[in-house]
Amino acid sequence: MNIVEIVLAAIVGAGLGYWWKTTATKQKVNNAEQEADKILGRAKEKLVQAEQKEKEIVLTARDEASKIRERIEREEKERRTELSDLEKRLIVKDENLDKKMDDLERQKVAIVAKDKEILEVKDEVLRIRENQLKKLEEIAKLSHDEAKEQLFSRLEKEHKDEVLVLIKEVEREARDTADEKAREIISEAIQRYAADTATEGTTFSVPLPSDDLKGRIIGREGRNIQAFEKATGVDLIIDDTPDTVVISGFDPIRRHIAKRALERLLKDGRIQPARIEELVEKADKEIQQEMKKAGEDAVLELGLTGLDPDLIKIVGRLNFRTSYGQNVLRHSVESAHLASMMASQLGMDTRMAKLSALMHDIGKALDHEYEGSHTELSRDIAVKYGLPKEIIQALETSHEGFGGPKSALDFITMAADAISAARPGARRESAENFVKRLEDLERIAKSYEGVGKAYAIQAGREVRIMVEPTKVDDLEAAKLARNVATQIEKEMTYPGQVKVLVIRETRAEGLAK
Repeated sequence: MNIVEIVLAAIVGAGLGYWWKTTATKQKVNNAEQEADKILGRAKEKLVQAEQKEKEIVLTARDEASKIRERIEREEKERRTELSDLEKRLIVKDENLDKKMDDLERQKVAIVAKDKEILEVKDEVLRIRENQLKKLEEIAKLSHDEAKEQLFSRLEKEHKDEVLVLIKEVEREARDTADEKAREIISEAIQRYAADTATEGTTFSVPLPSDDLKGRIIGREGRNIQAFEKATGVDLIIDDTPDTVVISGFDPIRRHIAKRALERLLKDGRIQPARIEELVEKADKEIQQEMKKAGEDAVLELGLTGLDPDLIKIVGRLNFRTSYGQNVLRHSVESAHLASMMASQLGMDTRMAKLSALMHDIGKALDHEYEGSHTELSRDIAVKYGLPKEIIQALETSHEGFGGPKSALDFITMAADAISAARPGARRESAENFVKRLEDLERIAKSYEGVGKAYAIQAGREVRIMVEPTKVDDLEAAKLARNVATQIEKEMTYPGQVKVLVIRETRAEGLAK
């Protein structure tokens, strides 16, 4: 019974489940159909609304198109009217141009005829003038050039005093104006830069602690001194001065290396070829480092950044070079400061002025190793390291070579060099050079006709010329002073300025009895 009951219950349960599921499914289908009908109704409503909006848009677009078409037609009509008016105006202008061209053509023909007539008249005038000149030459028995020369000579004699006064007045005004501006610029530069005065010698002497060291320096059969001279490239002079060894050589850097090595040898006491080579090599490295540092310090002091390291090292070599006892590196740095100050007064590039003045003597760092003047070497170094063309030109003309100065930078470089070199105490000059300069000044002055005596005075700063009054008048005296000064500038090298003074004196004497 139990099994039958269970089976019946299962069958009844399955039937009830099927009925419930069928009923639920039908309910869902009905709900879905109702929802679909609602969505379809809303869609139809929206479609109707869209059709109405579309009709409204089409009507609006038609109205806009009609308005645009009317406006375009109206604008086109206006443009046609404007083009018609423009065409009429162009036709009128064309007719006027044709009339003007006809008038110009007639004027051209008239001008050509007048030019021809003028040329004929000019030729006739020239022929008449030539005939008159020939008649005048026949009457005066003088050619045209001879008459001109006599006329000028007569005018010069009659108005000599006026010409002389005029020349002096023009020279004085030009000189005063230029001198005043130059003095202002240079004096301000000198006042702003006041460097110490220091001179250096070119002969190195090393004191010996005892006279016994001479033999040790020479060594057995001269081995030590030969090894030293070979390693350093200098000559040692031992016997000329007691308790002193003199180092002689053309290259200043070799002299410094030799001096430092010899001082260490004397202090060390072990004087032998191997030790000599060791100390010379060490001194060489130290000098190279000092050259590099000196160049870097100079460039840093001037604010010239961005230069080639090899070029800076060459600048440092100038620290071991002297000119008339003046250290060339300090002279170059001083010139750079002065050039910068003068350039700022003139509104120029101060960096270019500094660089030009610093490099103006750079060739002296290598003039013992390469052929050519230091001016040419300076130019070659500037070209090698790619310095600007303005700098190269300034270096070429810094000592009045290659045609003389041309730009303001050239003159500033020359002025800075002259100021630094010519100030009192900056340089020493040998007696031979001093006497030769005086002789050259007197020789140039005496080479002119009419000069009786000439004297170089004030240490070569002034030349006084005595002329013969019967051969040289006042006008010729002024010309003579100018010519002598010009020749001195071209042929001589000197610090500062040389004043040329021409003295002409006439005396009239009478005796009453």
